[in-house]
Amino acid sequence: MQNGTFVPYIGGGKNMKKYFLLLVISTMYVSCSTPDTSISAQIQGNSSQSVLYLNCKAVSEDEIEFEFSRPVTIRNLVFFPDIPIESIENGSTVRVKLKEGAVPGNLITADLLAEDENKNTINVLVSLRARNNRMPDILINELCTEYSNPKTEFIEFLIKSDGNLGGMRVIIHGNSNASRQTIYEFKPVEVKENDFVVLHLRTVDDNCIDEYGDNLDESGGKNATPGARDFWIPGNTKLVHKEATIIYVLDQDDKVLTALIVTNKPDPWWSKDYFADAAIFLYNQGVWLSPEGHIPRPADAANSTGTTNTRTINRDEAAENPNTAAAWYVTVTSGATPGRTNNLNRN
Repeated sequence: MQNGTFVPYIGGGKNMKKYFLLLVISTMYVSCSTPDTSISAQIQGNSSQSVLYLNCKAVSEDEIEFEFSRPVTIRNLVFFPDIPIESIENGSTVRVKLKEGAVPGNLITADLLAEDENKNTINVLVSLRARNNRMPDILINELCTEYSNPKTEFIEFLIKSDGNLGGMRVIIHGNSNASRQTIYEFKPVEVKENDFVVLHLRTVDDNCIDEYGDNLDESGGKNATPGARDFWIPGNTKLVHKEATIIYVLDQDDKVLTALIVTNKPDPWWSKDYFADAAIFLYNQGVWLSPEGHIPRPADAANSTGTTNTRTINRDEAAENPNTAAAWYVTVTSGATPGRTNNLNRN
């Protein structure tokens, strides 16, 4: 579920009656409210109101909560990869204390058996991201909206403090996206202040390797840069558009860490609800305000006129506020610098 899309498994049912029967007595798949997680719950018991699994979240590096529709007692709990458990506090919200913290942002799976006071049991298999309290300060630093095979579109990030990227999510609203889409969620990887991270927005060959290890020269795709960390979106779908694109990065609490709005038209997207909703979301987070302080409008976006595969949208690294249109410019032909300091020459 890398892109956050959920497809329910109906166990081969051919009609609604069979579906609802399976929902009660067999296995059902629903989406946990935490990003990019999945859950299988098998319910057994005689009560007409069986206990339901509701949610899970890592509330700290060494504590995980599971929420149910009524108080339960945990009869069995195992984590994969193995994480020793210090204590379990039962109830509607089950609080699990770990003996040691999991790897920040690591994907873990919990297999648990819970029982309510009526002896109804529910077996839950759920995946979630471990809590990462070490997400670094990060800035979108450069955006390439145009594709020219084998050079792909990309988003370049500049790391502003030491930390770990695990669990950080990149969101894009393109002019064909009807809703918020998580295009990439980082696995755990340590980064240092002033590192460059380049997220390439499609994969064109087998040399496009995600650089999660120590070798920053491992990726051989075009625009991959030795010394920078390169990551690649699977597939060959266009995700960003010079006509209108909103990009932002979220932490595990849905806080916006960095954002960018671009357009090359006076009013290309305000009539589309998903762009307006994204602008309101950024405004409510105090990110990308207009100069007058109101909700950002198309006129408040960075101007993407003239962008090509080598003329990219760059952040003015001397600008005081990177979340305003004034901090962004289009560089000259052949001025793209993925994984390196931005070219100061403007188109």
